[in-house]
Amino acid sequence: MTLDQKQSVALFRYGVIAPLETGTSDPSISNNEFFRRAAEKTYTGPDGKPSKVSASTIEKWHRYYKKDGFEGLMPQSRKDEGVSRKLDRDLQEQIRFMKAEHPRMPAAEVHRKLINNGSIRIGEISDSTIERFVRQIRSETGSGNAKDMHRYERPHINEVWYGDTCYGPYLSTNEGKKRIFFIVLIDDASRFIVAADIFFNDNFENLMSVIKSAVSKFGRPRMFSFDNGTTYRNKQMELLAARIGSSVHYCEPFTPTSKSKIERWFLTMRMQYLASLDTREFHSLDEIRKHFAAYIQRYNQTVHSSLNGMTPEERFFSESDLFYRLSEEAISNSFLYETERKVSPDCVVSINNIEYEIHYRYAKQRIRIRYSPDMKKILVVEPDGELTPVILRPLDKQEKSKVRREKVRLSEGGPEV
Repeated sequence: MTLDQKQSVALFRYGVIAPLETGTSDPSISNNEFFRRAAEKTYTGPDGKPSKVSASTIEKWHRYYKKDGFEGLMPQSRKDEGVSRKLDRDLQEQIRFMKAEHPRMPAAEVHRKLINNGSIRIGEISDSTIERFVRQIRSETGSGNAKDMHRYERPHINEVWYGDTCYGPYLSTNEGKKRIFFIVLIDDASRFIVAADIFFNDNFENLMSVIKSAVSKFGRPRMFSFDNGTTYRNKQMELLAARIGSSVHYCEPFTPTSKSKIERWFLTMRMQYLASLDTREFHSLDEIRKHFAAYIQRYNQTVHSSLNGMTPEERFFSESDLFYRLSEEAISNSFLYETERKVSPDCVVSINNIEYEIHYRYAKQRIRIRYSPDMKKILVVEPDGELTPVILRPLDKQEKSKVRREKVRLSEGGPEV
C-alpha cells in the first residue's frame, strides 16, 4: 500500500471519529452512544464505495487516535483496493446539486451540462452512466425538492473558520504587473478575521502560512470550511487538519450560500477597501500588506450589526477560554508538506524534481519526509512515528566528479589501486 493509499484510509477513519475528537458531536451523549450512532451511518470509503463501519471498529479507531494521533490511524498492512467508479466524488456532487435545484432535469441534460462546463469530455462518460446515477438519486431522495436554505450561526468561537481567496487588482513591480490575491480566514460566530494576507499566488503554500499565523495566535478551530478550489481541497490540507486535531468541510459545488459569511465579508471589503485602493501608491507587496493589515484591524474593532453592539474583536475574545492552543513544537512539526520517496542506492532522493543527497542510513529505503516549503526544516518519519531531523543537500554531480578518493595500497611499497 502506497503512502497516498494509507493516508486516504487514515483520513477516512479520522472523518468518522472527527466529531468526537473535535468536540462537535452531541455533548449530551456518551462515547458509546456516539459509536453506536456512527455505526448506523453509511460512509463513502476511500475507494469511493458505500461503506458501513461497526461500533467496535469506530471505538478502536478512537483509541488509536487518542494514543498515537493521526499516525495511529494509518493502516499497518497491505490491503487490496477496489476499482474506482467512473463518476468520481466531484462529479457525483455536481449531479446531486443539479437534481436538487432542478428535480425535473433529465439525465441527458445533466450530461450536456457536465460537458459544457468542462467537467467531462465528449465520449468520456456515457449517457447510460449518468442515467443510472440519476435513478440512484431518485431512489434515495424520492421526487426531490429544491434545497431549503436556512441562516445559521455557530454558538461559540473557534467552532468553524471559513477560508477563501479574493482576486485583487494588479500591482506594478520590477518584474512587471502582477495580480494580487487576498487569502482570508473568518470565524463564524464572531465574524472576527483570525488571519489575512496578500500574495502574488493563490496556492496551498500561501494558505498554509495564513492558517499557521491564525493557529499560532488563537489555537486551532474545530473545523475549517472551504470551497472546492485546488488551493483548499487537496491531500496536504486534509493531512494538516488531521495533525492539529481539526476537521475540514468542503462546500457543495455551486453553492456560495454554504460560505455566505466569507462571501459577504469580501463584498464589504470590495466596497470599503478595494473601491478606494490605488495600487500606484504602493511599490512592493510589503507596503500594501501593511495597508491591508490596518484595514483588517479597523474592521475587527468596528461594531458589527449582527453582534448586538459588539465588535468582532470583543465577541471573539469574550470566549478566550475556547482557544485550543498547540505547543510550538506541534505547530512547527504540523505545518509541513509530507511525501513518500524511494532513496536510491547512492543516497539520492528527489523532491519537486530536485535531487538531494541524504544520509547513507536511508539508502535503498522508502521513507516519509516532512518538509517546509523553503526546505529549511526537513524531518523523516521513522517507522515508529518518531520525527528525525535530516539535512538534504542539493546534488551537484560536477562537484562530486572532482572529489579526490584515497588510493589503497595492497601492501607496503606495493602498487596503488
